[in-house]
This record gives sequence, structure tokens and C-alpha cells, in this order.
Amino acid sequence: MPRTAAILLAAGSGQRMQGAVADKILAPLCGRPLFLHSASAFVESGVADFYVVVYRDQKQMLELSAYAPTPALFVPGGDERQDSVAAALAALPPDIGNVFIHDCARPFVRVEQLIALHKIVLREDAVVLAHRVTDTIKKHSDDGHLKSLDRSKLWAMETPQVFSRDLIVAAYAKVAKKKLRITDDASAVELLQHPVALLENAHPNPKLTTPADLPWFEYLLGQSQS
Repeated sequence: MPRTAAILLAAGSGQRMQGAVADKILAPLCGRPLFLHSASAFVESGVADFYVVVYRDQKQMLELSAYAPTPALFVPGGDERQDSVAAALAALPPDIGNVFIHDCARPFVRVEQLIALHKIVLREDAVVLAHRVTDTIKKHSDDGHLKSLDRSKLWAMETPQVFSRDLIVAAYAKVAKKKLRITDDASAVELLQHPVALLENAHPNPKLTTPADLPWFEYLLGQSQS
């Protein structure tokens, strides 16, 4: 069976943290760096045979090396998230068949979810952790009119997102060719008109973004560990 890699994205600038922490990926939450919560879940799940850690600068790389799973390859990140993913994909060993892509600013990924995602990608080639939209969502047009969207068909994308290696490499090649900007990996696969399976997440899986998130994350992590 082809090996599976996990790309752990840690290179984000964290500008919206407004200096509340020196590095949000290394911010201490419930006694452990934010990065380690995701990394530990991957190790416990056993889904990955190889890791690519995408880092921001040399200082961060040295700190992350103390917490990274093994075997791991460290790859410098790019200006945008998609640049970081593309660099990580290019660095994968040739025997990798499937790839998890995870934003390490989301520390709530669960072991059982990782195992379920791995099983699905072996069948479907593309699967994303996601949750149903529960708010009423409207589209606002330039002329001021509103249009309600059918929320029964709307899903909010999360990470991990998992793909066959050939599929996601081809998808990112198309993104580069078209010079597009994307905000998640499933958007790249959409360009190939390939179906993407969804694994519904019934648990909170937010992304650390602002200083106001810190106490909330502490609470959620404490609840999940109790």
C-alpha cells in the first residue's frame, strides 16, 4: 500500500493576533504549544508514515523541531498558504500515495476523525473535514438586493483535507497555470471537477485567529482533555 504523508502548516504570519503571542503556532494552550496538539493527534492515529512541517523562519523551525513527529522534513513556507502547500507537495518522497493537509492553527482535530478520513481517501481520493452551516446565509448583490441561499446544501470547510497525491498535485498545477488564489485545498480539486467527499464534524474545530480566541481555546481544550 502507498505511504501516507501529513503536511502540517505552521508558517502563517498570525498578524491578526496583534502581538498577543510571539508565535500563535507555538502559543501555550493547556500546557502545550498549539502545534503539539495537532501533531500528537496525528501520531496517536497512526495514519501518516511521513510528515512535512512547513515553517515560517529559521527560529520557528528550530522550535518546531522539538515537537515535530518523525520522520519529518522541514520546508520553508511561501507568501500565501497555497504557496506553502505547493512547496510541501513538491518536497514529498516519490512513494507517497495520499496526503493529509492540516492547518496547525486548528488544534482540535481528533484521532478518530483522522482514522476515518484515511479510510475514506483510500476509496474516494478526496475528502474534507467539514461542518454544516446553521446560520441563514444571504448573497448581497451590487444593486443592494439580497438572495437567500439554501443552507441545507452549504458546508463550512475545515482541515484536515486529504487527497490522493496524484490528484492534489495535478490540482495545484492547474492553480499555478491559471494564476488563481485559493483559500483551501478542495478549491484546487474543484478545478479538475473531481468529487470531494465530506466527513461531517460534530465537534468544534475553530482556527486560532485573534487574541479573543485564546481563552476560548483554553476552555475547549480543557473540556476535550477532561
